[in-house]
Amino acid sequence: MPKKKATAEVANNLTFLKTPTGINGLDEITLGGFPKGRPTLICGGAGCGKTLFSLEFLVKGIEEYNEPGVFIAFEEKAEELALNVTSLGFDLKKLQDEKKLRIDYIHVDKSEIQETGEYDLQGLFIRLGYAIDSIGAKRVVLDTVENLFSGLTNEGILRAELRRLFQFLKDKGVTAIVTGESGEKTLTRQGLEEYVSDCVILLDHRVVNQISTRRLRIVKYRGSLHGTNEYPFLIDGDGISVLPVTSLKLDKPVSKDIINSGIPSLDKMFPTGGFYKGSSILTSGTAGTGKTSIAVSFADAACKRGEKCLYFAFEESPAQIIRNMNSIGMDLQKHVDKGLLKFYASRPTMYGLEMHLVAIHKAIQQFKPNVVVLDPITNLITIGSFSEVKSMLVRMIDFLQENQITVMFTALTLNTVINDLTDDGVSSLVDSWICIKDIEMNGERNRGLYVMKARGMQHSNQIREFVITNDGLSLVDVYIGPEGILTGSARESQMLLEETGQVLHTNAVGRKDREVLRKRKLLEAKIESLKTEFESAEEELNKIYIEDEIKRGVMNKTRQQMTDLRSGNKDVK
Repeated sequence: MPKKKATAEVANNLTFLKTPTGINGLDEITLGGFPKGRPTLICGGAGCGKTLFSLEFLVKGIEEYNEPGVFIAFEEKAEELALNVTSLGFDLKKLQDEKKLRIDYIHVDKSEIQETGEYDLQGLFIRLGYAIDSIGAKRVVLDTVENLFSGLTNEGILRAELRRLFQFLKDKGVTAIVTGESGEKTLTRQGLEEYVSDCVILLDHRVVNQISTRRLRIVKYRGSLHGTNEYPFLIDGDGISVLPVTSLKLDKPVSKDIINSGIPSLDKMFPTGGFYKGSSILTSGTAGTGKTSIAVSFADAACKRGEKCLYFAFEESPAQIIRNMNSIGMDLQKHVDKGLLKFYASRPTMYGLEMHLVAIHKAIQQFKPNVVVLDPITNLITIGSFSEVKSMLVRMIDFLQENQITVMFTALTLNTVINDLTDDGVSSLVDSWICIKDIEMNGERNRGLYVMKARGMQHSNQIREFVITNDGLSLVDVYIGPEGILTGSARESQMLLEETGQVLHTNAVGRKDREVLRKRKLLEAKIESLKTEFESAEEELNKIYIEDEIKRGVMNKTRQQMTDLRSGNKDVK
């Protein structure tokens, strides 16, 4: 027990230190950055971004972590490097003037290198050591290491000198990046660097179906857990962005808050009055059914609530969408001017699927929207297979749900594989699914809308007629006529016919009501006459009763007077 306790205490005191790279997304998949004070090998073919990765590692270290850096170049001079990265916003000359960055170009001519037992890198160590000490560098880059050994074939010398080089970097206490070119069957040309490096990252620039995609993979990382998948990365005006895609655990936060769709009649199909915040919604239908109009209404409602909306358009330009929506009473330009609505429009063929995912991921991180619209996702099938598109959308939905961003997708349904993508693929991923169908009858086409599913809430199971007018979007109840469901002009005709019948019926009922009223008045007059006659008879009878009473009173009084006279009462008058 004491031995185990001592071992645990030693383990607790050992901390694996890492140096954050500052590269967007890379620290997430390396769980903190590169190993601190140890060398990392970045390898790959020509044009995959090795030099740019290295330079951004140095620049971000200076700007964000105040760690000076040294760049040893064997291929490009300092002026060439500075010119190459100006489009990314990196001012290498300024950093050199501030003594925060030192770039040293070392020219190595293959013809001058001879394979002898005396070959060593002592000269490089002297120059490198001076460069590190002159600015107190914490980060070092050697680009590319093959130039040092291009003339050597002795594996023993190569391995020994590589170990000396890497040990020298460790002794200086710097976090180093060594770049290497890919070999035919090995990660690097000599095939040795990956074995003596503590961390190895492989960059790949591939072209599939005439579309290029850059990917990154951590081959090994001594002493640390790390992401093991391939990760797409994007190089644009802001530098490098790596998209982590391994966090697919179903432990995302949920909300009970409700947001409306922007179409009041659609919200009434849900007892809650709308969709859950942070949920995913799919609107599918054939061409011309109004999918984009519903998506724009959703975005317009978000902006009216004061929320930010990011709209990804894969078919129409922002100006075209704004113009078209003006025709149905929605002014999107005012939301754009207020900074609440931002469009991101591009053709799907601009990037590969993974690059689109990185670009979307980055745009969302920069704009920080509350609502996102992707219109339409089925266009992505042109640059990837069904499984690839589904995988991309899974990652996208997980990312949005993790950030509690409500998303609406639109999808075109056809009797092709795209239909399978919409119905069997995406529909199983989303929380709510709205379907729009064509209803063709009586020589015209109308739209029918219904809610296919809505996780966690009740919803109407009825079909509503979806109407687009100059005043916006609305849903009306599908009319049930004598011969079944009626829509469009058939519904209007049947309603007019029934309205006419109702007017005639109302008129007939009114006429009967007036006749009843007249009869009622006549009857009431007869009742009043009988009542008056009864009152006269009653009064006549009462008159006889009163006269008899008076007579009886007079007779009683007379009888009393006569009685008094007989008794000799003289006071009787």
